[in-house]
Amino acid sequence: MPTAVLPTDLLTRILCKLGLSISTTPSLEVLNQIYMAWCQRVPFDNVQKLIHVRGGHNTALPGSTAQDFFNNWLDHGTGGTCWSGSNALAALLTSLGFSAQRQIGTMLAAPDLSPNHGTVVVHFDPDENYLVDTSILHHLPLRLHSGGITAIAHPAWGIQATRQQERWHIHWRPLHMTAGFVCRYEPFGDEYLDFERRYDQTRGWSPFNYQLSARLNRGNEVISFAFGNAVTLHEDGRVTSRPVTHGERTAFLVEEMGFSEEIAQRLPQDVPTPPPPGSRKAELHMA
Repeated sequence: MPTAVLPTDLLTRILCKLGLSISTTPSLEVLNQIYMAWCQRVPFDNVQKLIHVRGGHNTALPGSTAQDFFNNWLDHGTGGTCWSGSNALAALLTSLGFSAQRQIGTMLAAPDLSPNHGTVVVHFDPDENYLVDTSILHHLPLRLHSGGITAIAHPAWGIQATRQQERWHIHWRPLHMTAGFVCRYEPFGDEYLDFERRYDQTRGWSPFNYQLSARLNRGNEVISFAFGNAVTLHEDGRVTSRPVTHGERTAFLVEEMGFSEEIAQRLPQDVPTPPPPGSRKAELHMA
């Protein structure tokens, strides 16, 4: 099993690209600095995964290890989807001396779904637990405390968490439902090999296997790409969206999101996302 601690030379390169120089004892202030830098410089995206899956490769999915994730980011500016991004952030924080745990969640696209989301929780003491999610990118660590309600107030990336039936429910704004969506965090974590297994299970079908999705905080806004559109969540709460051609997409990814031109040009065209295997929609689709 890959070590949780990153090699010193790789760690140094990561911190340099994040604009950080961290040599102090782990603290909430330091965690704030790391996560704010992550949200502004490490995108949530499926770029590497799209190239891999649509290319028919049968090797390990991109970002299956933290080292692979960070090497791709250093070389091309790409991040990853929830499993790879969360695993990488957990490894980074562990390497810096934090008590970081990989955590499981469920994006509630339907009420009866199995867990389908990976995230990270950092522990300071029994009642000082902070969520740092690499998909939602909420800018500041979110304290999960026994009071039952907690929030980060911001018009673009703000979220609210409520405690219901012993589980946290995070209300946030994904690209396809900017009016709001819920992710439920399950009361258990996961080890690296379980994260790797869950990630590999998305090889056959995932909403991120067919169409480009990318998200990054930039200044006081969220810039993103989804369903053929460039979408911006503005600091005043507005949402703007414009269609983007295939050629314009490359320019957007390079100039706005900081991806290498090489990787942006390797992206395949979007194709319609089929319904999940075994679902009623899939049965109707096959009929």
